[in-house]
Amino acid sequence: MLEINGIDQTQTDVLLADIADYVLNKEITSTEAFETARYVLLDTLGCGILALRYPECTKLLGPVVPGTVVPNGTRVPGTSYVLDPVKGAFNIGCMIRWLDYNDTWLAAEWGHPSDNLGGILAITDYLSRVNIAEGREALTVKDVLEMMIKAHEIQGVLALENSLNRVGLDHVLFVKIATTAVVTKALGGTREEIIHALSNAWIDNSSLRTYRHTPNTGSRKSWAAGDATSRAVHLAMMAVKGEMGYPTALSAPGWGFQDVLFNKQELRLARPLDSYVMENVLFKVSFPAEFHAQTAAECAVKLHAEVKNRLDEIDQVKITTHESAIRIIDKEGPLNNPADRDHCIQYITAIGLIYGDITADHYEDEAADDVRIDQLRNKMVVVENKQYTVDYLDPNKRSIANAVQIFYKDGSVSDVVECEYPLGHRFRREEAFPKIIKKFTSNLSTHYSSKQQNQIQKACLDSNTLTNLKVNEFVDLFISH
Repeated sequence: MLEINGIDQTQTDVLLADIADYVLNKEITSTEAFETARYVLLDTLGCGILALRYPECTKLLGPVVPGTVVPNGTRVPGTSYVLDPVKGAFNIGCMIRWLDYNDTWLAAEWGHPSDNLGGILAITDYLSRVNIAEGREALTVKDVLEMMIKAHEIQGVLALENSLNRVGLDHVLFVKIATTAVVTKALGGTREEIIHALSNAWIDNSSLRTYRHTPNTGSRKSWAAGDATSRAVHLAMMAVKGEMGYPTALSAPGWGFQDVLFNKQELRLARPLDSYVMENVLFKVSFPAEFHAQTAAECAVKLHAEVKNRLDEIDQVKITTHESAIRIIDKEGPLNNPADRDHCIQYITAIGLIYGDITADHYEDEAADDVRIDQLRNKMVVVENKQYTVDYLDPNKRSIANAVQIFYKDGSVSDVVECEYPLGHRFRREEAFPKIIKKFTSNLSTHYSSKQQNQIQKACLDSNTLTNLKVNEFVDLFISH
C-alpha cells in the first residue's frame, strides 16, 4: 500500500466508483423518467435545429478539415456532415446549447443536463452504423433515453451540493463527467475503464466561468458544453483502448482536484443515483432566456397589455427575485452581445413588457437598438425575497420565483404579478407537454420542407414508434442534403 500523509493512494476515490457502478448496474424503472426523457430528446433536438438559423453557430460546425468524411461516421442533424464521433459530439452539442433554450437544472451548481445529448447521440449513431456494417444490431432510441436519464442524474446530483461557480469554474465540467461515464459504458467499457475515463475527465479540470460574466460575456458560453461533451467522447474512446486512469484524481493530497481547484472541499453525491434529476428537470418552454429569469419573463408578458401604451409613464419597475438570480443575471450598464443580453434579468423583463413575447431574435443587435429597452432597464430595481431563496433550495419545491410590479409617475401602481414555478417545472408538466411539442414542431418548420417535417413528426410523436427506432434511422430523419 502506498501512503502519503496517511492516505492510501491506491484506493479508488469513492465518487468515481459510485458513478461507474451506477452506469453499469442501475436499472432505470421509472416510467416518468422515460416519458420525460422522450420530451427532453425532442425539445433538445428542436433547439439545435432552430440554432441553424444563426451564422455565428453554423460557422463552428463541420469537420476540422473541410471535406473530410468518416466511414460510418456520426451524422449531424440539420446538416449533411458525416464526422468522427468526437467532432460530431462538438457539433451536436454546439447546436443544442447555442440559443440557451434547452432544459435546465438549478441547485448549488447550475447547468443544462440535455447538453450531454451531444456526446450520447454522436456515439450511439456512430456505434449503430458500425454495428450494422459488421452485421450486428443497432442501438435504439430507448438506449439513448436510458443514457440521457443516467447522464442527467450524474450531472444533476453532482450539482446539488457541489458548487463549481463559487470557485470560479464552469458547470460544463459536470457535463464532461456525465457524458464520459455513459459513453464509456456504451463503448463496452468495463468498470475499471469507466473509472479510468472519469479520472481523466476530472484531471482535465474545467473551463473558467470568465465568458459568462461582465466584462467578458461572450459566445463561448454557447459552445462550451459542446466542447465538454466532445472531450468526454475522446476520453472514453481512449479508455476502452486501455489508457490508464488515476484512482485518487479527486482526493490526492496537494495534487488532486479537491485540493487544487475545490478549496479542499470534498466532492460528494447528495443522494443515491437513480432517476430523480430527469423527473424534476426544468424545460424552457416559452422563452430562450437564462432560467433564473423565466418566471420574470412570464410576469412581464402578463403585464404587457397594461403597460404597452404607458411605457413613458413608468417611474419604476420592481423585480423581486432570489439570491442566485441576483448573483448571475442582475446586470446594469451596456450589454455587448446576445450572450450578454440573454443573461440579464432586466433586459429579459424589458423585452417582455415592451413586446409581450421573447424570442431569440430579441437578443440580436438589431432588436437591442430599440431605445425603449435601456430606458426601461434604467428604471428597474432588483431586490431579494429571502423566502424565494429558501424555496429555490428546498428539494420539495425547487421554485424559481420572481415578481414584477410597475410604479407609474402619477403615483398609481400595477398589481404585483408573481410566478413561483415556470411553465417547464415538474409541478406544471401536464400544462407544458403540449407546448413542448408545439415548440418542437415550430422549430422544425424553420429548417425542413413540409414533407420532411411530416416524416419526422410521424416517427417522433408516437412514443412506441420513437423508442423502438434504431438510432441511425432516427438521426437520418433529421439529415439535410
